Formats: sequence, structure tokens, C-alpha cells
Amino acid sequence: MALYSAGVEYGIHCMLWLADDKGDTRDASVRELAEMQGVPQELLAKIFTRLAKANLVVATPGVRGGFKLARPSNEISVLDIVRAIDGAKSIFECRNIRSRCAVFDGSPPDWAMSGTCGIHTVMLTAQKRMEEALAQQTVLDLVRGFGRKAPPEFGEQVLRWWDEQREGKGSSAAS
Repeated sequence: MALYSAGVEYGIHCMLWLADDKGDTRDASVRELAEMQGVPQELLAKIFTRLAKANLVVATPGVRGGFKLARPSNEISVLDIVRAIDGAKSIFECRNIRSRCAVFDGSPPDWAMSGTCGIHTVMLTAQKRMEEALAQQTVLDLVRGFGRKAPPEFGEQVLRWWDEQREGKGSSAAS
């Protein structure tokens, strides 16, 4: 089972579409973002509510309004997005099994219970390192990494797709 929800993946992908490799932001509607990525619009609406509450995106006014990044893409970390969507999550919940060792017959000695459980300590360290890694990666880092992978014509295709959506010529215009 995944630690983070599918909403985290959807949200991170959406944040990438709101930025470019120069660090500039663009706006898009939840409908456009859902259609672009083939994800449920209703779920994205809930995700964007959470992203807005975390001050990661702001609503753009007007008939064609949507959302844009609330601050530069190099100032929004993956951890910011994860926490906005799923909240702070622990990767491990210590159930203090050491206190239930049959040898202790229901009365564990002080030495067995003193300090943090060694297993819990390992898991806390793992959590800290994972969160540090997520905090080090920004939206801009991900956008630039994607840009290095995709051929140049893909960027042109995306821009044409966005323009068609805005002009009402996209596949959703018929629905």
C-alpha cells in the first residue's frame, strides 16, 4: 500500500503544468488540468482547495479563471505539496511491542522500556531523510527534469493543446 494518496501524484503533476522551465507560472482551470492528464475533475477540485489553503496556488479571476502558483516554482517543494494534500503522515506507528514480550510476564523491566524503541528510532530517521529529500526537490526542479526528458516538439504540442482549450476547440468543447 502506498504511503501517499493518488491525490498527491495528481497534485504534483498539476503543479508542473502551472510552471515552465524558466520559473514563470501560467494559469489553468481544474477542468483543463483534469482533461490534460486524464484524471477525475471532482478529485482535482478537492486537491486544489487544499493547495489553495496551503497558499501554494491562488485562484485567477475571470470567466476563464483557474489557478496559478502562489509563489515562484523554485520556492515550492514536493514536501509542501505532499503535506498540503495528504497532511503530515508518519511512515511508522510504534505499537510498543517491546512492552508485551512474553518473557516479561506483563511487567517489562525499566531497561527494556527506557528510551525510544530502537526500531522506532530507525523509522524516525527514515522518515526524516525521506522528508528532507522531498523538501529539497522543487516544482522547478521537476519541470526542468521533465523538460530534459521530453523532446522539444512536446512543449509546442502542449502549448497548442492549451490554446485549443482556451479557444473552445478542444475535445471538451463538444461536451
